[in-house]
Amino acid sequence: MPVGSFRHSAQAPSSIVMIRPHRFSPNAQTASDNAFQADPIGDPVMVAKNAYAEVTGASDILNRYGIRTHVFEDETVDTPDAVFPNNWFSTHVGGHVANYPMYASNRRRERRADVIDMLKSNYRVQDVIDYSGLEHDGLYLEGTGAMVLDHIDRVAYAVQSNRTDPVALERFCTHFNYEPMVFEARDRNAKAIYHTNVLMCIATNFVLICLDMIDDDMRKQQIIERLEASGKDVIALSEDQIGNFAGNAIELQGSQGRILALSKRAFSALTKAQIKTIEASAIPVPINVPTIELAGGSVRCMMAGIHLAAR
Repeated sequence: MPVGSFRHSAQAPSSIVMIRPHRFSPNAQTASDNAFQADPIGDPVMVAKNAYAEVTGASDILNRYGIRTHVFEDETVDTPDAVFPNNWFSTHVGGHVANYPMYASNRRRERRADVIDMLKSNYRVQDVIDYSGLEHDGLYLEGTGAMVLDHIDRVAYAVQSNRTDPVALERFCTHFNYEPMVFEARDRNAKAIYHTNVLMCIATNFVLICLDMIDDDMRKQQIIERLEASGKDVIALSEDQIGNFAGNAIELQGSQGRILALSKRAFSALTKAQIKTIEASAIPVPINVPTIELAGGSVRCMMAGIHLAAR
């Protein structure tokens, strides 16, 4: 096992929420600013069945590593992105929960009272801060998709996009005691990156990030220095690796140590040297989710971490 991986880390939750979709399809309302989306090929019914099976398989794999997975069913016909719950809520040490304002109108229907009720029943929840009313003012902040949070050093890294409003970000950072680090990031076609968590992943001892996509050289250096000051190894990803969702990973605390959950496609895109750095502190756990990746998100997007004390 990696040295130190048994120690509790504020960065790596041991429980998560997942949503199993019954009628999955890529979201037409998000296609315009999500360059990672792709149109599915084949029978829509089979596409939906494959996505359902992929969530089930991911949950089974994580359970074997000792991750507690709370799986909810989504049987609606009008929430195509329900499989990505990390965008509409997040949880935080001290018993805090946040609900977020969503950019696409059909994504606002993903918010579920039963998920919040489960958290209150199984974990110590002190308060729920609801930012969803900002939608009426055209202000959006799509949770831990819009922000990649360093829970240890209290930094919120955020790419500027339609999904990340600076006013909403400032409110979150004030309430939850994070330092905002905002930057612009674009792909080789000059298209803005829609969510920060496709660009970077912060784990306890390392960071996966595509520095080449950050436009401003001065801001890029500031981000590098901030990450290095936290004592983490910076693993630089290429744009091609980002296109294969290598940045869309999440560190979790299993019963036998920390793991890094990522897709098989993402793992295959990593170099041996990058994998070796990861393995020094976490076990990479590849999960096959090719159907869900058609919607423009991968394993990280599928999991809402629970940073709450169990009852």
